[in-house]
Amino acid sequence: MQRRFRIAVDGRSYTVVVDELSSEGLPVPSPAVAPVAVAPAAAVPAPAATHDVLAPLAGTVYSVAVRVGQSINAGDTVAVIEAMKMKTHVIAKFAGVVQRIAVKVQDSVDDEQVLMTIG
Repeated sequence: MQRRFRIAVDGRSYTVVVDELSSEGLPVPSPAVAPVAVAPAAAVPAPAATHDVLAPLAGTVYSVAVRVGQSINAGDTVAVIEAMKMKTHVIAKFAGVVQRIAVKVQDSVDDEQVLMTIG
C-alpha cells in the first residue's frame, strides 16, 4: 500500500511516496475503500529562508568570526565557544548571508541558544 507524506529537511518541504511492505518484503495491497469527498488542502506557506545557528553547548562566546551582511559557506567557522577551558568551533551547516548576530564576545550562552541567523 502506498502512502504519501510531506517532510521538511533543512527548511525545504518535500512530498514523498512510501510503499508499505509485508514481512516477506512484498508490497501490501491497498484495502478497497469507498470514494470520499475531500476538501482541498489549505495552502501551506513556504518556510522562511532563514536558519538559526545554535550553540552546540553551554559556555562563553570566545569569538564571533562573521559580521552581519557577510556571505558564508556551509562548513565555515562562524563563532567559537569556550567551556571548561576548551574551545569549540561553531560550524555553519548551510550557506547564506548573516542576517543577525544575537551574541557578543564574553556572553554566556546556553546549549542550543540562538547565536545568529543566516538567510
